[in-house]
Parts: sequence; C-alpha cells; structure tokens
Amino acid sequence: MWRLWFCYRSRIRPLIGNNIMNRVRKALWFSLGMFCLGMAYIGVITPGIPFSIFLVIAAACFAKSSKKWHDWIFNHKYFGPFLTNWYSYRVFPRFAKYSMVIVMSSTLIITYWFTGNTMAVLWSGIAMGSVAVWAWKYPSTRQEHDKRKAEGRKIAWLK
Repeated sequence: MWRLWFCYRSRIRPLIGNNIMNRVRKALWFSLGMFCLGMAYIGVITPGIPFSIFLVIAAACFAKSSKKWHDWIFNHKYFGPFLTNWYSYRVFPRFAKYSMVIVMSSTLIITYWFTGNTMAVLWSGIAMGSVAVWAWKYPSTRQEHDKRKAEGRKIAWLK
C-alpha cells in the first residue's frame, strides 16, 4: 500500500499537476491575447484607442500560448509588417506617429471644449506628451534603424 501511495505521490501526481497548470496558464495567456487582439481591431477603427500596444501584447501572449495564433498574427496582412518591424528593428512607423499626435491633440481639444476643466486637460496633455516623446525616439524606417546602428547611436531609449 505504501509503495502505491509513494508511486502516485512522486511520479504520477506531479505530471498530472504540471499538465493541468500548463493548460490553465496557456488558456489564460490565450484569453489575454484574444482580448488584446480584439482591442487592437477596435483601436484600428476607433480614434483615441491605440492599436499598437494591444497588438504587441497580443503577440507576446500568443507566443506563450499558441504557435498557430502567433504565426497567424505575424503573417496578418496589416498587423504582420508592423509586428515584424517592431520586434526585429524597434521601428515605429512615421504615419503612426503623426496619427497618434493628431488623435491626442484632438482629444485634448474636445476634452477642454466639453468639460472646460483645465487641470484635466493639463494632466492628460502631460501624459499624452510623454507617450508622444517616447514614440518619436524610435526610428521610423528600417533604413533609419540601420543608420543609427552603423553610427553607434542608440536605437531608442535603452539600446
């Protein structure tokens, strides 16, 4: 009897426990990836909701949960080139930078127009300005990335 319990306890139970935990972990990563992918789609259509950060998070979640969805998102007609450039070269396209600044500016104007709350506009403007400065530090094209690398300059903030 003792041997049967020991065999279950030391060999079989950890395999069952690890397998279940891996499945739960993958399901959670997959669920978060699907949520972020949905938010990215909404962000493409709706002004004011960023798509890029949700897309990057979705790709990271799919890398931890599903090879099929990870490959799909990197081969997507619209999202694939953005993700490939971001992960390989840390390229943030110039069009996205201009779009981001236009949407942020219009959001600040609309916020002030409807609320008249100067402090809300000021704090929102500081946060949005910080995000804009962060985005403009990254190269806009692969050529700009290669040029910075050849000159020995930082590609973005940390590297």
